[in-house]
Amino acid sequence: MIIEQLLVSPMDVFCYLLVCPKTKEAVLIDPAADFDTIMQAIHKHNAHVKYIINTHGHFDHTSGNDSMMKLTGAELLIHENDVRQLTGITNRLMSHINRGSASPKPLHTVKEGDTIIFGNEKLTVLHTPGHTPGGICLYSPGNIFTGDTLFTEGMGRTDLPGGSYQQIMESIYRILSLPDDTVVWPGHHYGRFPKSTVAEQKRYYMHNNY
Repeated sequence: MIIEQLLVSPMDVFCYLLVCPKTKEAVLIDPAADFDTIMQAIHKHNAHVKYIINTHGHFDHTSGNDSMMKLTGAELLIHENDVRQLTGITNRLMSHINRGSASPKPLHTVKEGDTIIFGNEKLTVLHTPGHTPGGICLYSPGNIFTGDTLFTEGMGRTDLPGGSYQQIMESIYRILSLPDDTVVWPGHHYGRFPKSTVAEQKRYYMHNNY
């Protein structure tokens, strides 16, 4: 699987372009802004984007949905518990402030255990609430895309509506139960490094007595 990590928007969001090297089918994870940059990556790989996937419903990850759906013809996926947040008034207003636009409703919703297939590649949906009720991670053996559940040496906020510290810690421990060499691809560049591993994050959480 080809992985392009793209730093977009003033909020240091990581958008991911994942491409099947054989078929060129692809998915976009959280295409928040900087559409020219994203399209350059798509053209670079001659990719056909099948799905746009939001890891959760906050505007800083969803404000590019409308533009990228129009540019690529992709279908939008988000967890069923975050649909209301995705289409709510706060999201719509803040999306415009973030130089994007209000998101359309998703054509499909996902839930725990669903498989998202593109070409010969697939992602498994892990429901990881805590930052939002419908937060998800996307797992393919060797890689996990963690959205705002787990950063490199940090986690998403739990003081916003729908957040829960207990739930996010349970979600993080679930991530940390994956094989040590699993690469962690976070939703923001808030840590020292743009990516990490499960083993490195275990050491961080043990050292800080979480």
